[in-house]
Amino acid sequence: MRYCINCCIHLLPNDLHRQCFRCRGPDHNNQKCPVCRGENKIPLYPDSKQMKWLAVLEVRTDHCESWNGLFCLRKGKLCSLMFGLIIMTLVMVSYILTGAKHGLLLIPSPFHYGAFASNPSLMDNESLSDMKDHYQPSKMNISYVKDYPSIKLIIDTITSKIEFITRQRPDLEELRKQEPHMFSVIPNKFLPNSKNPCWYEEYRGNTTTDPYATNSYALYSKRFRIIFDYLRKVFWNHLYHYKDKHYRLRCLPHFYIIGQPKCGTTDLYDRLRLHPDVRFSAIKEPHWWTRKRFGIIRLRDGFHDRYPVEDYLDLFDLAAHQIQSVLQSDAGRERGKRNNIIIGEASASTMWDNNAWIFFYDNSTEGEPPFLIQDFIHAFQPNAKLIIMLRDPVERLYSDYLYFASANKSAEDFHEKVAESLQLFEGCVLDYSLRACVYNNTLNNAMPVRLQVGLYVVYLLDWLTVFNKDQILVLRLEDHASNMRYTMHMVFQFLDLGPLSEKQEALITKSPASNTRRPEDRSLGPMLPTTKAILRDFYRPFNTKLAQVLFDDAFLWKRT
Repeated sequence: MRYCINCCIHLLPNDLHRQCFRCRGPDHNNQKCPVCRGENKIPLYPDSKQMKWLAVLEVRTDHCESWNGLFCLRKGKLCSLMFGLIIMTLVMVSYILTGAKHGLLLIPSPFHYGAFASNPSLMDNESLSDMKDHYQPSKMNISYVKDYPSIKLIIDTITSKIEFITRQRPDLEELRKQEPHMFSVIPNKFLPNSKNPCWYEEYRGNTTTDPYATNSYALYSKRFRIIFDYLRKVFWNHLYHYKDKHYRLRCLPHFYIIGQPKCGTTDLYDRLRLHPDVRFSAIKEPHWWTRKRFGIIRLRDGFHDRYPVEDYLDLFDLAAHQIQSVLQSDAGRERGKRNNIIIGEASASTMWDNNAWIFFYDNSTEGEPPFLIQDFIHAFQPNAKLIIMLRDPVERLYSDYLYFASANKSAEDFHEKVAESLQLFEGCVLDYSLRACVYNNTLNNAMPVRLQVGLYVVYLLDWLTVFNKDQILVLRLEDHASNMRYTMHMVFQFLDLGPLSEKQEALITKSPASNTRRPEDRSLGPMLPTTKAILRDFYRPFNTKLAQVLFDDAFLWKRT
């Protein structure tokens, strides 16, 4: 045989061929060996007459029966198959989600939520990510059906369940048990020579101590660090020294702008802060009473460390420094003179947001919160003044949607979210009281739009259980927009503020409006007429009760 048949057949790659001990003999020639020359075919000449019928035997050098080659081929096919399955899965998921949203599926979507869970004990220790699990598919799922008569049936069910029942006000001792630290920090009485509630607190730190080192507002928010850097620099200059001790002036707000979101509270805040006798917290919306004191920054992100009351009081140090300057001036020391500077706080969540109660207070009132924000504010400040700015709840909801929705905003999408939210709210009122549903954290987080924020009268009645009616000023955004000078005079009179010069008044009343609708949101146009009709029907009984409580039919919002 001219060539080694065993060698040339079994050792295909050149690197392996060179390692074959049979082909390194004296008769082997690399130039003549077809395998060494890289040819595809190797002729084999047998010298046996019995094999003449095999004239030419073709032996392929790319021998596909090699196990290594076969393994690589199978591995490539497996990877291609897996990649194809992944693409198919993503396409199916996309189809399910988009089909469920637009009502295109032939079978009910598992992502719709229906009736509200009737067992409140299920919610005591649940995680925030599992809140929607309490909503099971309803028998008649019309979350995405743009059919006014069908949705009207849901509204009629909700209306039939509306009852305005006066809540029981908790005792002061019960409040002390819930927040003992807060009651140990805030005193019962304030300085008599200050219109604003203030008191002196002993400061036990030394000159090297950073008074704001542990302030949660400074730690968790970069944009407030500049403010606290300034406060650190001037802190020691504003301490009051008496009998070898240091005292700092602490203050709470004299008045609160408590609501509602997307009702003009930012514009009211910006105008009020231009008044020479008005100061505000270092942060416009601290959200301390409703969220931060419970450790909530964003409810969807879970809980953080709770912000102590000292962190909240730090926000008023800038205003306290100015009040202290008045109190310690020569004019301030004269008999009969007092400080007229007042401090305000403008968290638009204060009126309505009691979502955190279920995580911190025992549920002993059949799904209703045993303690509300106003209970604690009244315990410390029974003479506090409250300002509420409202607008047509139908328009408020659409503005709220445009402001907070992140993507795919449209009038059609808003309609679908309203329909789904109404269905969820109906499921709740079938099992719970109106108050329990309004303050229910699980329901409020499940609804795609915040229907409950527009139920103004429910919140107002609860505030009236602890505060007198003459301590609450309720305004309409529509009136504020049409006659700003009139509404600002109402606010000045309510807060008992001094007169202004014409120049000061013009500065306050003629400045441009704040926090208006963004241009990209204006381009989306108004809501669908059907959606507006649905929301009108939903809010009508609540607006009627609100107009009765305030003795003002303007709160029916018939002309808007």
